[in-house]
Amino acid sequence: MSRANPGSRLHGVVDALRSALAESPDLFSFLLGGAIDEERASDAEADGVPREFLDFCRVLDGASCGPSVQLFGLAEAEEHQFYCGPVVNSPLPLSPEKLFCIGMIHETPVFLDRADGSVLGIPDEHREWADAEYFERLAQGVEAFFLDRLATAEYARLALVDEELVEYDDWLKLLRRAGLTG
Repeated sequence: MSRANPGSRLHGVVDALRSALAESPDLFSFLLGGAIDEERASDAEADGVPREFLDFCRVLDGASCGPSVQLFGLAEAEEHQFYCGPVVNSPLPLSPEKLFCIGMIHETPVFLDRADGSVLGIPDEHREWADAEYFERLAQGVEAFFLDRLATAEYARLALVDEELVEYDDWLKLLRRAGLTG
């Protein structure tokens, strides 16, 4: 893929993260997934996995950003679609036809809206995610969610990393070593 293509920023960030991880034996190697091939993507799309998520997984098949934030790879996402189903007494418009679960933040599912491709989460004030009255739009799409929320200093806020623990968070270390944060 040419670096002038729309996903070139994603490729650049993932390349920087992979290089930094390769030079960081002190960090857990499971922080970054691999990439899915075209055959796997084609099969998954035939099974109803949203194309936008598959496009992302062709570059990065998941990221474990720490104990409280995870962007699933394809296999793990397929195992977590039960979160999209209706929950008794929940006011949320849960439906596998409308949503695709792509990750977790503090044991709360993160969804891809199948209609417009936006990434949806639950507002911070809700302790039990199914009790939330609405979804909060976290990003315009999966790529934007990763690039603008997870591959930046914004991750520390999203993950609720305490200021005293910032220097010990492996994901933040990786972001710094990749030159993505200060």
